[in-house]
Amino acid sequence: MSLDRTQTFFHQYANDFDAIYGNQNGLVDSVINRIFRKSMRLRYEKSIEGCEPAQGKSVLDVGCGPGHYSITLAQRGASRVVGIDFADGMLKLATEHARKVGVADRCRFMVADFYTYQPEEIFDCVIVMGFMDYMPDAEKVVAKVLSLTRNKAFFSFPVAGGVLGWQRQMRYKKRCDLFLYTEDQLKQLCAKFPEANAKIEPISRDFFVTLEKNGKKI
Repeated sequence: MSLDRTQTFFHQYANDFDAIYGNQNGLVDSVINRIFRKSMRLRYEKSIEGCEPAQGKSVLDVGCGPGHYSITLAQRGASRVVGIDFADGMLKLATEHARKVGVADRCRFMVADFYTYQPEEIFDCVIVMGFMDYMPDAEKVVAKVLSLTRNKAFFSFPVAGGVLGWQRQMRYKKRCDLFLYTEDQLKQLCAKFPEANAKIEPISRDFFVTLEKNGKKI
């Protein structure tokens, strides 16, 4: 099953993925980050900004990885942050990071399959970054995300086409399945959810998509 391949890849990739955020590997990786991982920085910044003011909010971080989004929001005052991922190696890093910066009491990280995850609460915001890349049924994921938020949800979708899209497909070919999107495809996807206002923004190699429940302003 494709998701099994994805789970195995990210469990093994946990430490290297975590290092991307810390620029821990010197000049070469810093240059690579600026050129090829600009989207990662931008979607992080836009997600945090979109959740502001974070004070007192509850947040679900889907595909949380090593917990950088979750921990930042907890540091900014979120009352409860739940991070789920199917890669145990990522969650061990997230738990340790939260403990080190003193927000472990407001962060919960857990192994979960998003399709079967059944929380007992509805969240103020849901963050879905670097996750849709590997999900074969985008409509199913978006529908569930909207059922779990009372306010806003933020997604990243990788851009199809171009040199960078081709490069990424080649790089991931033997690692795990990858799903890329055009802006028209995303417009069609968002149109299936009239209960939410959609904003689609190109950011380097990704689209940053905000879905906000009707009655709210984006």
